[in-house]
Amino acid sequence: MSGAGATAVAAPWTAGYARQMSPPLELTSLLPSFDERERQSFPFIAERLWLDFVNSDNALRGRDALYDFERFVHWLESARLLDAERGSGMRRRANQQPAGALAVLGDARRVRSVFRGLAERGVASREIRAEALCEINRVLGRSAGTRRLELRDDGTFARAFVPVGDAFAGLLIPVVESAADALILGELHRVRRCADPRCGRVFLDETKNGRRRWCDMATCGNRAKAARHRVKLHR
Repeated sequence: MSGAGATAVAAPWTAGYARQMSPPLELTSLLPSFDERERQSFPFIAERLWLDFVNSDNALRGRDALYDFERFVHWLESARLLDAERGSGMRRRANQQPAGALAVLGDARRVRSVFRGLAERGVASREIRAEALCEINRVLGRSAGTRRLELRDDGTFARAFVPVGDAFAGLLIPVVESAADALILGELHRVRRCADPRCGRVFLDETKNGRRRWCDMATCGNRAKAARHRVKLHR
């Protein structure tokens, strides 16, 4: 499905959301760099990597995690898709090949936009599922490399993708493979958008009754609970 078609079927709030946050492609911006506390604050509460990637588009809550290439690398490190050594290597490569870095940043935003549509409307729309399928296959088709199992510093194991040739090409592989798994396993009917209209996060509802409403009880859930309490006090 074309980009124009995607706009035609988008819900009104998502169209405004996309127009609001369309930052220019930059290697690094003039905004202050993320420190370690900010890096740890990226939300990874969606239960699936591809949904956490969608949640990096947090225009309703604050800065976009993909504002520039540097922040994209921060997100990949926070998601444990890059270790410190590879993250540093990506930054060096970006300085050497800025066009390649900006191209993959633009690609990441494009994939994320399609995946937001998949998360919010994919279960009801064959067109949106088909568009996501095209994006997944496009990214997988452009990326040549080797998959292997690696031992992390904390003793755990993780799959890794080591690209051959274009070092930037493999950065999105784990994300699109996570979305591919969602389609294969039929998980879209369990994907929810947070009930707080100010939030915008999506998540996989793995509760038995399928009635999870909040992306995170510690934030949106508690705000809703406090709001209900205030209403009761003023009755």
